[in-house]
Amino acid sequence: MEGSNAMTPGAMPLFTIENLHAGIEGKEILRGLDLTVNRGEIHALMGPNGSGKSTLAYVIAGHPNYEVYEGRILYKGENILEMTPDERAKLGLFLAFQYPTAIPGVTVANFLRLAVNSVRKARYGDDKALSPREFRRLMREKLAMLRMDESFATRYLNEGFSGGEKKRAEILQMALLEPEFAILDETDSGLDIDALRTVADGVNALFNPNMAMLIITHYQRVLSYIKPHFVHVMLDGRIVASGGPELAEELEAKGYDWLKAEFAEAAS
Repeated sequence: MEGSNAMTPGAMPLFTIENLHAGIEGKEILRGLDLTVNRGEIHALMGPNGSGKSTLAYVIAGHPNYEVYEGRILYKGENILEMTPDERAKLGLFLAFQYPTAIPGVTVANFLRLAVNSVRKARYGDDKALSPREFRRLMREKLAMLRMDESFATRYLNEGFSGGEKKRAEILQMALLEPEFAILDETDSGLDIDALRTVADGVNALFNPNMAMLIITHYQRVLSYIKPHFVHVMLDGRIVASGGPELAEELEAKGYDWLKAEFAEAAS
């Protein structure tokens, strides 16, 4: 099961990966990966360390260190592998990184205003950029929705941020950019329960039927707060099992070894 059956007949999937082979420095990490995601769906991608989960996120985002050897990634019917990372973002793709970069000297507000206006100009035309006053109003609205203090916007981006603050900054960026497809890479990494609940509440508040999400995670914990419609398991660069939320619960209870044994037996 790779996607919902609820999609309107004849409608195009929002996001499709077809036979993706990719890696870094000539080493193949993704070995024929397929995935279909429709609007209104939350998919979780799970797997042990080294299975290729973060590689997939970087390839989707267009990280220059990663090479694609074969396959396609279609977003709204277009092959994004031909696009720059900036072009992908302007189309409505968003990736929340596991380890976001600090940018000393650049405030959260200034960074986000540039990002938002870049996307708005690409989507709607140059005259749709927000004035400083309009942006401040929008940002205050999103900060309130995410229960974040307004002083957060005056800090330098990710400089001295705790793990929870870095993740909340990413979710604030997502709230302002309003992507149609969001990829959350190890969003629960380094968060205590309170911080995780705050971040998850923000993600749930932002999700709507016109968008889709892919949550990449090692553990089931985050999926107790952000409920997926579909769960997929990666091993050795491929998706080897798909199911509903109960699959994540089974992995939490039994670990990955039973799937590794089944995968090894099927491959032999």
